[in-house]
Formats: sequence, structure tokens, C-alpha cells
Amino acid sequence: MKIVRTDSFKKDYQQLPIHVKQLFEKKIRLFMNDIYHPSLRVKKMQGFENRWEASISMFYRFTFEIHSDYYLFRRIGPHDDVLKNP
Repeated sequence: MKIVRTDSFKKDYQQLPIHVKQLFEKKIRLFMNDIYHPSLRVKKMQGFENRWEASISMFYRFTFEIHSDYYLFRRIGPHDDVLKNP
């Protein structure tokens, strides 16, 4: 499956600290091998039909959708910010 990023995700990513970007790059490799890897702590978001969240660290998350042939990365950033507008 491929990854598609929303404009919001791209903008959010540019604003991340470098150490979070580096950690995300490691997590994305795990994600592509197994989206349910325990360190990602993937869970379905309540109130949305096809919206999921995954952990980068205890303070940073990203949200995504699962489609038939791609993952749509929606938002990335601090936990509270991302969950306010997933």
C-alpha cells in the first residue's frame, strides 16, 4: 500500500522539531511493515467511521485513514492538537 499525505499533514510535518521528524521516519517503517505494531499503539478514533490514530511518542501522534489501496495521512503533531482536529 502507498501513503498519501493531506496538505494539512505536510504543513504539520514541516513544523515538527527535527528529533520528532527523525522518530517519525523510524515509526513509518514499522507502520509499513505492520500497522498494528505494538509501539505504534494504533487505535480507531471514536466518532469517525474511518479515522485512526497512531503514536510517534507519548506526546506526538498522527492520524490516518485506511483505503483499499492507500493510507491517507491526515494530521501529525502534539497529541492534544492532533486530536482536536484529526
